[in-house]
Amino acid sequence: MKVLVIDDDKEIVELLGIYIQNEGYELEKAYNGKEALSKLNTQEIDLVVLDVMMPEMNGYEIIQEIRKDSQLPILMLSARSTDVDKIKGLITGADDYVVKPFNPLEVMARIKSLLRRSTYTAVPEQPNKLEIGPLIIEKDSHEVTTLTGTRIVLTVLEFGILYLLASHPNRVFSAEEIFERVWQQESIVSAKTVMVHVSHLRDKIEEATGGEKVIQTVWGVGYKIEDR
Repeated sequence: MKVLVIDDDKEIVELLGIYIQNEGYELEKAYNGKEALSKLNTQEIDLVVLDVMMPEMNGYEIIQEIRKDSQLPILMLSARSTDVDKIKGLITGADDYVVKPFNPLEVMARIKSLLRRSTYTAVPEQPNKLEIGPLIIEKDSHEVTTLTGTRIVLTVLEFGILYLLASHPNRVFSAEEIFERVWQQESIVSAKTVMVHVSHLRDKIEEATGGEKVIQTVWGVGYKIEDR
């Protein structure tokens, strides 16, 4: 698997590169947005690690370009640690967020988790194709379309949440359960992280379906999709 690290700080790129290669992954480097998008358009990249604050094109703008047509896992790095900055990164399309200064071992743990997520199958015994409400969900290709043929581009984690709920219709999952199943980690974050991803997922579904409310909130409990 190949990881692209994007940061204008060459020392950070080199440091992460050492750890990434020591884990057996291929490494690609980019020091600005233009160089990064060029590599993404010409190479098979499996995961992106990028900094928020960069000259010319910042991390949010790079993510927006990636998310126009790709579900590629994205790990964002930032010196900004407020909830507002984290939420902005997740809403823009990042799958995970690490605050600088960071422990490279933590970054590698996040990278491994996201790469596992990119090939994650929520329930292996489920059929490849699920149809629920106005949606058609293809497990193997990680594609979601509406019954009218509109494609919905989701991040890896958004797809994981949708597939988990859709493959267990009528069952309510708490935010903690969703995090542990989809992120494949013990729940160590607040429910806000899951809430942000669910909110973004809902927005995409409603935009593509003309306002269909597929994911329901059961207040004080969690989220579900009803079998209709």
